[in-house]
Amino acid sequence: MDSVERRYTRGLVEVRAAEESRRVIGGYAAKFNRLSRNLGGFVERIDPRFFNKSAGDGWPDVMARYNHDTNMLLGTSAAGTLRLGIDDVGLVYEVDLPHHRRDVFELVARGDVRQSSFAFVAYEDDWGETEDGYPVRTLVSGR
Repeated sequence: MDSVERRYTRGLVEVRAAEESRRVIGGYAAKFNRLSRNLGGFVERIDPRFFNKSAGDGWPDVMARYNHDTNMLLGTSAAGTLRLGIDDVGLVYEVDLPHHRRDVFELVARGDVRQSSFAFVAYEDDWGETEDGYPVRTLVSGR
């Protein structure tokens, strides 16, 4: 059984559109080739190929949720309310917030919510060490 893991991404979540009829937030869910904080005895980096299978499959069943809470669904790739892409920096997203999630929009607009996170299942990883000899896990492929 695949184990779902969660990571938080340094970098701002930002308002992308603020018309009354359309509220969009976005940012980077994950950034490539950057060492994470200490995750309990190791650090982690994401290889730029990590999301290739999901992207190639058309991002099936990807959901944007507030704080990973199933009851706080913000958008889905299947409905087209969540758009994902890969660039040189990482996995970028935009999500059209539902009307009843004005609270999330306001928290992002005010700067209270400033970071994103993502949940994933790793198919392949590689273990090594940093220059200082600290264990580092590289996420090579997953969904």
